[in-house]
Amino acid sequence: MAKESALARLPIGARIGVTVGVLVLAGVAYYIVFFSDISSKIAAAQQRESTLNGELQRAQAAEVAYQRDLEELARRRERERELNKVLPPTTEYPAFLSSVQSVANASGITLTAYSPQPEVKKEYYARVPMKLEISGRFHQIAKFFYGIGQSDRIMNIENISMSLAKRQDEDVLVEVQALATAFRTLEDESQGNAKDRRSRQRGGNQ
Repeated sequence: MAKESALARLPIGARIGVTVGVLVLAGVAYYIVFFSDISSKIAAAQQRESTLNGELQRAQAAEVAYQRDLEELARRRERERELNKVLPPTTEYPAFLSSVQSVANASGITLTAYSPQPEVKKEYYARVPMKLEISGRFHQIAKFFYGIGQSDRIMNIENISMSLAKRQDEDVLVEVQALATAFRTLEDESQGNAKDRRSRQRGGNQ
């Protein structure tokens, strides 16, 4: 007759206790081996997700700031272009003459001669003069003077001298000699001169 196992000889209550103990040990082993490893991976993934979300938010904020800076730069460049039309940083005699000729064409007068004159520098700007000889009817001459004042670039007319040229039908043609003056900024030159002065001062102090 086969011997009974030790478990078979135990009372039912003890056997149930042993079975429950084995199941508990198996559950603990499963938790240690499988669940705790999965749990740590989940926690690491959640931490990684949180880090990535933070980086994404910072990247989105940086992109918004970058786009805002681009828009501000575009606005400043547009303002600079508009200001350069009014008060350019260079003499630009050809552009000056082109502006005068455009006004002359719109006014119906004839620009018979022009002669650029040397710049006259002031503290913050330079006067860019040009002698003009024009001819036309009196109302056309007046329209030309008005158009010069309405030009995008700052210009004025001075030292005006008129003489009657001839009669044409019922109109009188007028010949005019005048000095048209445009202006340009000296901001860049002022900054350069200031840098030169600072450089000379540092050199003298050494």
